[in-house]
Amino acid sequence: MEFKPELKEKLAALEKKYSAMGQDLQSYLEGLLHADYLTYWDYIHVDTLLSLQNPKTRLPDEEIFIIYHQITELYFKLCMHEFRQLAITLPMTGKILLSRVNRINSYFENLIRSFDIMITGMDAGQFMKFRMSLLPASGFQSAQYRMIEICSTDFVRLVDKDKREGYEKSPATIREMFAFIYWKAGATELATGQKTLTLVQFEEKYGELLIALAESSVKTNLWQLYLALSPEEQQDEQLKTALKLLDVNVNVNWPLSHYKSAVRYLQKDPEDIKATGGTNWQKYLPPRFQKRIFYPSLWKSAELDEWGKGWVSREVFGIAVA
Repeated sequence: MEFKPELKEKLAALEKKYSAMGQDLQSYLEGLLHADYLTYWDYIHVDTLLSLQNPKTRLPDEEIFIIYHQITELYFKLCMHEFRQLAITLPMTGKILLSRVNRINSYFENLIRSFDIMITGMDAGQFMKFRMSLLPASGFQSAQYRMIEICSTDFVRLVDKDKREGYEKSPATIREMFAFIYWKAGATELATGQKTLTLVQFEEKYGELLIALAESSVKTNLWQLYLALSPEEQQDEQLKTALKLLDVNVNVNWPLSHYKSAVRYLQKDPEDIKATGGTNWQKYLPPRFQKRIFYPSLWKSAELDEWGKGWVSREVFGIAVA
């Protein structure tokens, strides 16, 4: 049998590759004779993936709750994949940065569009029952979401708004600022002001990891990568728009999707129901309280003043906003 020239070239290239590693190409080719064909279900691990839902109750809609949160974490993993690529890309260009930020925005927009699954896609009566079997676990404990925040901006932008200005005037270490990161106030006991078990667990598991990530991201977070571009690239309107969209997606649209869900399930006039784990969702979720903004210099003063208010009026209270 006569081998085609292209096949000979590939065999020669393979021989060179394996020889460089001290390996015998013929042994690998023999192994191919016995190897089975790859299937979709084995490559994607479909059976394993579909076995990862383990409800704590017999209420059917708990499985919806689990699956959607797992989908969320997979989208967050896609975001972190983009951040990691950006952190090691040299040289960085405006075109590369725009491409990756657009990807991250597309992941968040898919999540935000699909969040109606959590708002209207579950039976409210079932949710109010199975949620009590999940204590003290909470979506608050999503470490990947915290990682996305850290990789998006300078760490001082994540400090509680009442402490932020002081640290902007007198810089401190990441560890010092971490003690006042904004989300800790959202996981305090409503009655006593003490840390919830939800927060204690989260800090024990992820605190040092998040501090290390923040320290390694001082020069490689999105804002610093943007500032390192040439002045001409920084003025690119597409790039600025993409960064502003990311700001809104992470800090307004995503938390307010959760707020809308909390209003549906947990708001009970005249008394609000505590969220799973005792998190203070009424103060923690609305962006207008935290004023968490990644890139304030890209926004106009009026936009900063009205941060998050339009979404609440339109989506939660049904008030049309121009």
